[in-house]
Amino acid sequence: MPDAPLPLAVQRVVDAAARKGVALDVRVFAESTHTAAEAAATVGAEIGQIVKSLVFVAPDANGLEPVLCLVSGPNRVDMARLAAVIGEPDVRRATANEARELTGFTIGGIPPIGHPRTVRVIMDPDLGRFQVVWAAAGTPTAVFPVAPGTLRMLANANVALICEERDRVAPAGDHVPPPLPSPNAGA
Repeated sequence: MPDAPLPLAVQRVVDAAARKGVALDVRVFAESTHTAAEAAATVGAEIGQIVKSLVFVAPDANGLEPVLCLVSGPNRVDMARLAAVIGEPDVRRATANEARELTGFTIGGIPPIGHPRTVRVIMDPDLGRFQVVWAAAGTPTAVFPVAPGTLRMLANANVALICEERDRVAPAGDHVPPPLPSPNAGA
């Protein structure tokens, strides 16, 4: 019996990867992979391996420019860092309607690729700590595994520190030493 056809949104993601010579192994689940915690539990991965696709907007001559941030599951975008990276102080989180209009996908299933228009993409360097990460494939129940370097290439992403420092984590087994005391500590 042949496999069921992929939903149109997922097919757009698969086609976008194929145009760059990459065949995706999309997994469609009955349960939601909408949140990073749900996705990690569903695929049996660490939460840090889950790619959150967060849409931000910045004003431009034509209205709003979408900025897609690919962020490791437990991390949070630092708005000041993002503004500095993209050179736009008025950047803000997109509303659900703006995210859908600008990317062609709904929140919870926004993929790193396959958008109907060019989208500026910034990637959290923490994703590079893993051999494989999991990204949304166009719906809240579809994901695909991918090497971070391949993800960066597919999304034409710039890697930059855009997350809050206190929320950055290392994969299990990696020891992250505590920060060194400030030379002025206790002064």
